[in-house]
Amino acid sequence: MSTSAVEGAAAPAQAITVVKTLGMRENGKQWHAPKKAFRPGSGLTSYEKRAKTRVAQAAMKAKEKELKEEKEAERQRRTQALKEKRAAKEEKDRYEQLAAKMHKKRLERLKRKEKRNKMISS
Repeated sequence: MSTSAVEGAAAPAQAITVVKTLGMRENGKQWHAPKKAFRPGSGLTSYEKRAKTRVAQAAMKAKEKELKEEKEAERQRRTQALKEKRAAKEEKDRYEQLAAKMHKKRLERLKRKEKRNKMISS
């Protein structure tokens, strides 16, 4: 008997959570959130709280701006490197064309010289 009395005393000490179910909505739109009572003063916040949020937003905007500037600088650096690389390639191609052109002319001169030598020797 004493054990049952202890169990009975322990039961009220435990927190019992009661979940109230609303049941079916009258209009049948169960997917909508239930409406709450209109409380015009519930959204008002203190000046300190608003000031804190303003400071937090300003810090967030500054951080975003810094990240955007870093991203833009990285993009500018990549485009500049690409432009320099293309310019170097164009310059290299130009020098190669000049070298090929000079080589051709030199070959032509040597061929003419060889023809003259052949004519003299024959």
